[in-house]
Amino acid sequence: MQLTMRSHVWRPLTDVYETEDSVIVRVEIAGMQDEDFSVELNGHLLSIHGFRPESTTPVNAQERRAYHQMEIRFGEFQIDIELPVPVDADQVEAIYNNGFLRIVLPKAHSHQVSLSE
Repeated sequence: MQLTMRSHVWRPLTDVYETEDSVIVRVEIAGMQDEDFSVELNGHLLSIHGFRPESTTPVNAQERRAYHQMEIRFGEFQIDIELPVPVDADQVEAIYNNGFLRIVLPKAHSHQVSLSE
């Protein structure tokens, strides 16, 4: 018999799309504060890490719950995204508003070097 351990780390719903000037990452993650997120860019890899606390706290320590449906995830989460194009790391902007974390990663522009004769 083989024992398989499942990780408790989960992944929120995430959109990644590209505009003419930027790569945009949008994460649906309600119930958070700005300080609950860690966003790191390492080359072409964007990592988003955080912890969402359980949203409903019992009124008292003796309150018991019997869930009939439980779909809202909480606890530690991790998202790793391989970016499709090089981005300008110095211009990355992250904004958390209305339950969505939006990260704008401006595309890096190549510089043409002219050769002297």
